Amino acid sequence: MKLIKIGKIVTTHGIKGEIKILSNFELKTEAFKIGNNIYIGENKIEETINSYRVHKNYDMITLKGYNNINEVLKYLKQNVYIDRNIIKSNEIVLDDLIGMCVIIDHKIIGKVISYNRIKNNPILEINYNNKTIYIPYNKDLIENINVDDKTITIKNIEGLIQ
Repeated sequence: MKLIKIGKIVTTHGIKGEIKILSNFELKTEAFKIGNNIYIGENKIEETINSYRVHKNYDMITLKGYNNINEVLKYLKQNVYIDRNIIKSNEIVLDDLIGMCVIIDHKIIGKVISYNRIKNNPILEINYNNKTIYIPYNKDLIENINVDDKTITIKNIEGLIQ
């Protein structure tokens, strides 16, 4: 089972144990389905989604078996993960890119070590010559992603890497 991060619990809502999650995950409709198992925190504690709704910029869930705010307070500020196999879509999610080799001009320049988002625009963190460089995850910049070979081919644009 490969777990991928889908968000972070930021607070609770109301007294009945509803949890407010901040998430930029690309495929929320698949991740936050009622009945899906999620894994919370560093210890990846398994819980089941009992209800789901969107409120403002947050994904709101309740957990099966929890009916009181005091029962869910232990999960505050914890990351939330799902099993990658839950996502039925063939679409690549950002977590799939971690560990992939980055190729420019037929040469491996490094590996994706992480990603960040700046205003919903993903930025790949790449280990390049023992330093970290940042490359936008942009459809115009990415030539090819080969999941089987674990490679990402990027166009060589002047000034992209130095």
